[in-house]
Amino acid sequence: MSENLQVNYSEENIRTLDWQEHIRLRPGMYIGKLGDGSSADDGIYILLKEIIDNSIDEFRMKSGKRIEIKVDEGKVTIRDFGRGIPLGKVVDAVSKMNTGGKYDSKAFKKSVGLNGVGTKAVNALSDYFRVRSFRDGKMKVAEFSKGNIVENFPENDTSDRNGTEISFVPDQDIFLNFKFRKEYIERMLRNYAYLNPGLKIIFNGETYFSENGLKDLLNEELEGEIIYPIIHIRDEDIEVAITHSDKSQTETYFSFVNGQNTTQGGTHLNAFREAYVKTIREFFNKNFEAADVRKSIIAAVSINVEEPVFESQTKTKLGSNDISPNGPTVRTFIIDFLKKKLDDFLHKNPEVAEAIQRKIIISERERKELSGIQKLARERAKKVSLHNKKLRDCRQHYNDQKAPRKAETQIFITEGDSASGSITKSRDVETQAVFSLRGKPLNCYGLTKRVVYENEEFNLLQAALNIEDSMEDLRYNQVVIATDADVDGMHIRLLMITFFLQFFPDLIKNGHLYILQTPLFRVRNKKETRYCYSDAERVKALNELGKNPEITRFKGLGEISPDEFKHFIGKDIRLEPVVLGKDQTIENLLEFYMGKNTPDRQMFILENLVVEEANIESKEINATD
Repeated sequence: MSENLQVNYSEENIRTLDWQEHIRLRPGMYIGKLGDGSSADDGIYILLKEIIDNSIDEFRMKSGKRIEIKVDEGKVTIRDFGRGIPLGKVVDAVSKMNTGGKYDSKAFKKSVGLNGVGTKAVNALSDYFRVRSFRDGKMKVAEFSKGNIVENFPENDTSDRNGTEISFVPDQDIFLNFKFRKEYIERMLRNYAYLNPGLKIIFNGETYFSENGLKDLLNEELEGEIIYPIIHIRDEDIEVAITHSDKSQTETYFSFVNGQNTTQGGTHLNAFREAYVKTIREFFNKNFEAADVRKSIIAAVSINVEEPVFESQTKTKLGSNDISPNGPTVRTFIIDFLKKKLDDFLHKNPEVAEAIQRKIIISERERKELSGIQKLARERAKKVSLHNKKLRDCRQHYNDQKAPRKAETQIFITEGDSASGSITKSRDVETQAVFSLRGKPLNCYGLTKRVVYENEEFNLLQAALNIEDSMEDLRYNQVVIATDADVDGMHIRLLMITFFLQFFPDLIKNGHLYILQTPLFRVRNKKETRYCYSDAERVKALNELGKNPEITRFKGLGEISPDEFKHFIGKDIRLEPVVLGKDQTIENLLEFYMGKNTPDRQMFILENLVVEEANIESKEINATD
C-alpha cells in the first residue's frame, strides 16, 4: 500500500449507509435486474409482486378473500381486506429493515416473504409511496419518497373495512423509461388465482378467480388436444396436475413454492421430473427412457415449504432441500407422494394408464427414427461451431450459474453480414452474441421437428441456443430478432417467430423472445443528436431542435455505424417482447402468420407499415398484435 493511500485512509472513509440508501445503491440485491418492463422478471413487476405477496399471505391466514389492484400508467394501488397492519407499527413495517410480522414461524409458517425486505425495497425504490392501514374503525396513513418519510398523519376514524392499501410510483431515475405491460401482470395474477382457490383478484375492473387450482391452470394453458383428461391430485402441502399434449414436442412445466412462481424451477421441479419417471416405470414394470416418459408432458406442481430458501431475492428458483427443519427432503416428499397418489390414480383409471403407455411407445419410436439424423446434425453442428462465422459468441452464458451477468445475456439474430457487422463491432463481448442469417429462413409452418436437423441454418441456431432437449440449458436470457425496418425485414421476423412457435414455444412462453427496435431517423443540430423510433418522435425532435436540423433516415441496420449502434444495444436498448396474449394460442398465431390466410396477412403487414415520402417503413411488431 502506498504512503499516500495509508495517509488518506481514515475514519472519514468508513461510512454507514441508511437502509434506503443501501437499497437504492444496490437495487439488484433486492429485486434482481431493473429493466424497463419489457421482461416479465424486470424490477417493476417484482415491486408489484412484493406487495401482492403480503396480501396473499393474509388470505392464506384466512383473512380477506379479495384483493383490488389498479395500475394507471406508472402508478400502482393494491388494496387487500386482511387484518391491516397494526396501526402503531405502520411506519416501522414499511421503513425499518428486519421489522415485520413473519419472523414468528407460527404466524406465517409457509409464507413467501420471510426476510422483511420486500415492502421496504418498494418504498426505497419509489418516487411516491403511501401506506394506509384500516383496523377496527381506525385508519393510519403515511407517505414516503425514495424511502424518506414525507407525511406521517395521525390516526383517524374510518368506516372502511379492515385491510391494507399501498400505492407507489417507481422512481424513474432508477427504472428508466419503464412501462407496465398488461400481459405480464395478467399472467402473474392468474397464477395467484390458481394457487389460491377462492381468492378473488380484481385488476383494473377484471376479475381473476379459480375453483379448481392447478387443474384450471392447465386447462387455461392447453393448446390443441390432450391424450387423456387432466390428472389432478393433491395432499397437504402439495398439489399436482398432469396431462400430455398430442402436438407439443417439449416438456412444459409450471412450478410454484408457497405461491411463488419459480420460473427457474429448483429442487422441487427436479424432484417432480424424477418422481414422475420413477412412478411410471414401476407402474408398468418397464425401464422406459426418461425422455420418452416425459416427452409432451404438461404439468404443474405446487408445494409448501417451511422457511423456504430461494437462490435470490426475486425467488425464481428454490434452493431448499428440506420441506421443514425436521421433515423429509423435498425429493423424498415428492417421490413418496407420486408413488402413492399417482400410482393409485392409474390403477383406478386404466384408460388413462393405457393412453400414457401408448404415448411413451410413440415417443420411443419417433426418437429412434430421428436418432440417426440427430447424430449427424450434432456432429455437423459441432464441427461447424469450431469455425462458424455465423455465430459471434459472448463470454458469459445464461446457463452458467457462476456467470455474474448471466441475466444480461443476449443473442441478436440478424439478416446478412452488413447488419451483423455493425452489431458485432459495437456489442458487449461479455454478454452479447450475434447469429447471422443467410437471407430469408425456411417457412417451417406445418413441418415436423425433422426439418430442424435437416436444415443447416436451423440446426446451427438450435445448437447456438442449446435448446434441443429443454429450456434449462438455454445459453442466452434474451433471444433478439434484429431485422431491417422494411417489408422484407418484417417477413423475416414472421418466419423466425414461426420457427420458435412451431418447435420451441417455451422460449416465447417463458419470455425469452424479443424484437429489437432500431431508430428510423436521426435528427441533429450542432449541439444535440436525437434518435427517433417513430414519425411522432421525429416531429417532436424537429420542433425542439430549432431551425433546419439535419435529418437522416435509416433504411437498414447496415446503414447505422458501429459507433451509433452501441447506443441502440446498450443501456438504452429498446426491446419489444413477443408474448402470447390471454386469448391467443400458438396454433392460432401460426395459422395467422404462415397459414393460407394470405389476404388477412397482407392487410396486417400493410396496417403495420408507415409510408413516409413514398418510402415504406415497418413499425415494430410483436406476436400480440
